[in-house]
Amino acid sequence: MNEWVGRGVLGTFVSDRAGLDREFEARLRDSSGLAFGVAFGVLRNREDAEEVAQDAFARAFHRFHQLRDREAFRAWLTRMTWRLAIDRWRSDRRRTAREQATVTDHDSINTEQLVVDRERSHAVWQAIDRLPDKLRIVLVLSAIDGHDTREVARLLDIPEGTVKSRMFVARKTLAEQLRWMKS
Repeated sequence: MNEWVGRGVLGTFVSDRAGLDREFEARLRDSSGLAFGVAFGVLRNREDAEEVAQDAFARAFHRFHQLRDREAFRAWLTRMTWRLAIDRWRSDRRRTAREQATVTDHDSINTEQLVVDRERSHAVWQAIDRLPDKLRIVLVLSAIDGHDTREVARLLDIPEGTVKSRMFVARKTLAEQLRWMKS
């Protein structure tokens, strides 16, 4: 009797797990580029973004059975990827600061335009990085990754009006921080 009950329970577990795996694979196929896009928007480095996306996929796979609302998978994956990318970015920033403190820069820049372009790009990304997380993620998903307002709202599980409001505030803040560039 115990063998029959044990096989029945195990068989149910195996078939449930196989069903979860298939569902996860289907949802992942629909949103695989999303995780990379979010990570790249934060890290601005292809290899780092790929690593973070893979880490997000692995974590999502291991925790998929805990997700109550399967329809919220894309939003859940986006938030998970965003947090992982931010953690990676902060870690890289701390490491870079330590390295720059110990190494003097002996590289010479060939052209003045290259210096100006780098300074402008750096200033823009620093301004984006100074935005609060809730504004930065909306800006990255919309302006950098190219998602429309409705998609950003769905990914972050917030109302469209909130997305529009945050985009407005983010753009206004960036314009104020970067107004020196117009001169």
